[in-house]
Amino acid sequence: MRNIGIMAHIDAGKTTTTERILFYTGKSHRIGEVDDGEAIMDWMEQEQERGITIQSAATTTYWKDHQINIIDTPGHVDFTAEVERSLRVLDGAITLFDAVRGVEPQTETVWRQAQKYNVPCVGFINKMDRLGADFFFVLDDVKNKLKINTVALQIPIGKESSFEGVIDLINMKELRWINNGEEMQSSEISAAYEENAKLWREKLIDSLSGISDLITEKYLTGDEIEASLIRSELRKAVLKRQILPMFAGASRRNLGVQPVIDAIIDYLPSPAERENAIGHNLKKEEDIGIPCDPDGQPLGLVFKIQNDREAGSLCYVRMYSGSFKSGTSVYNVGKKKRERANRILRMHSNKSDPVDSLQAGDIGVIIGMKLAQTGDTIGSEGYPVLLEKMQFPEPVISISIEPKTISDQDKLKDILEILGKEDPTFTVKDNEETGQLIISGMGELHLDVLVTRLLKEFKLGAKVGNPQVTYRESISKSNEHSESFSKIIAGKENTAKITLRTEPAKRGSGNKYIYAASSKTQIPAEILEAIERGITGSFSSGIVMGYPCIDITVTVIDVQYSELTATEFAFEACASMAFDAACSNANPILLEPIMAVDLVCPHEYVGEVMSLVTQRGGQIQSMNSKVDIDEVKAQAPMEKMFGFMTSLRSVSQGRAGFSLEFSHFEKKSER
Repeated sequence: MRNIGIMAHIDAGKTTTTERILFYTGKSHRIGEVDDGEAIMDWMEQEQERGITIQSAATTTYWKDHQINIIDTPGHVDFTAEVERSLRVLDGAITLFDAVRGVEPQTETVWRQAQKYNVPCVGFINKMDRLGADFFFVLDDVKNKLKINTVALQIPIGKESSFEGVIDLINMKELRWINNGEEMQSSEISAAYEENAKLWREKLIDSLSGISDLITEKYLTGDEIEASLIRSELRKAVLKRQILPMFAGASRRNLGVQPVIDAIIDYLPSPAERENAIGHNLKKEEDIGIPCDPDGQPLGLVFKIQNDREAGSLCYVRMYSGSFKSGTSVYNVGKKKRERANRILRMHSNKSDPVDSLQAGDIGVIIGMKLAQTGDTIGSEGYPVLLEKMQFPEPVISISIEPKTISDQDKLKDILEILGKEDPTFTVKDNEETGQLIISGMGELHLDVLVTRLLKEFKLGAKVGNPQVTYRESISKSNEHSESFSKIIAGKENTAKITLRTEPAKRGSGNKYIYAASSKTQIPAEILEAIERGITGSFSSGIVMGYPCIDITVTVIDVQYSELTATEFAFEACASMAFDAACSNANPILLEPIMAVDLVCPHEYVGEVMSLVTQRGGQIQSMNSKVDIDEVKAQAPMEKMFGFMTSLRSVSQGRAGFSLEFSHFEKKSER
């Protein structure tokens, strides 16, 4: 079994390549084209209209007696969470590169995510038939930018419109494709390409000998190095992420796809070959490794929720140990609740086949779990182990939304709850002053997609406000404060007294709660929990403007407790009041989101594009020239980036593009 994902920058050909893999492995009987809105994996109406992937889609196919579970991930930066949660549960990935553009901004983002989860990868240089395609330029670009040892396993025969096939450097054969790419023809290397092929095979052996003693030995003694030995040593290196093997092709023209399918089996790991997943044993309060054992205790991770009108919540689950059978009960470890797995499905995009059980290492969908959320661990009561949760970036852009009629108010809230369950980077909250609902997301496109779903898919009329920036609050100096609370409720006195210190933490380090009070009397655990609740609850309610607080360390240094009058309510309220007062006197500051801006534009417009960024308060970080374009990296405040696309199009005659990604929060400047 292989669990793999396809990841790359937007428009590198992920979905097109996935469609070819499904066709050649016999899963689909015709090739679906993204440009015609007929791709199987882009099943959402909006994906077909916009020609982009929005939701990661899962499918299962078979090749040479191996089961391959594939997840096609989005390339647009606004849907980073979809990529993040897919990589969390995958064992390997195909990284696609555009043969003209090389490493693009979003490629670097997904590569960092793959590094974080230690996912082994193989590389595929797609679009070799495009004008300006250069295989060897991309090899160097990947090596320099992603800091990985790239090794060509193929070199192209021809390029641009004359691209006709590849030379396989392991078997030293020429490969060409006929009959819509279904038949692969192998032939001896012609004299014109022989010298170059030998040179690149030498480089392949050289790279491998740097990490394999077996190959070094054979190389030094002059023995022939068999293809099977090269593959087995390459596999070891790929599993350790020491090497990125590179393939070449043009998926749109059905060239070069089958060797990539072979590479999935030859070089990417099965679930059993991956390092053990780490879980936290709640009984023993320790981290443990979880071996991929079908006979072990059942343990799985819910990595995606999708709403289905008829079936309800589809919970996408990656099994790490044991198995679940359909119709049996499942235990949600984090929520400590039992639920039923009514049915188990194997997904093929938005279609499905029922299966009897889900085994360790497999990916499938469980129907019937109503409480499950993204990141939940499911298992059994006798084995209370929590798998590591996924971390998602904070939403940075908000809009107000209200129903057209008052009778639709509850319906709107229900739909937003469904969308929030599906997407962890989408949040909803009530604005108490205006009575409006405020929805927040990762960018303008992200919110546009969600609002369009609301109007079209759920057929609900709604009025949508203009985008607003989501700010944060923090403090800029330390402060100590003592707070007393005393109230008579229902004839009973409730008292509490707390002294705490608030300090600014390093930017980006998050909020921290420390209990450091030494008390002569033993304070009950429920009172300590109430104090912590009061303070951690205050983090989200803000200081001056009501925006969530970040990067504040709160230390409780004294608690005065009386057995006769102390109550949980009193201490929770007292802690909250103490936090507000301490922060209000600690020079509160407003923080704004700063975005990383990645721009690409033709050489002749680079001056106008850079001045447009600086006019909007942006700072240019770097510039990189490629064959046909310039890449500009900058940072700019989110507030100034609304409507940037229109201005960019007008200064570049529509030929420049950009992507925005949240970078960090910093003090709002008085511009």
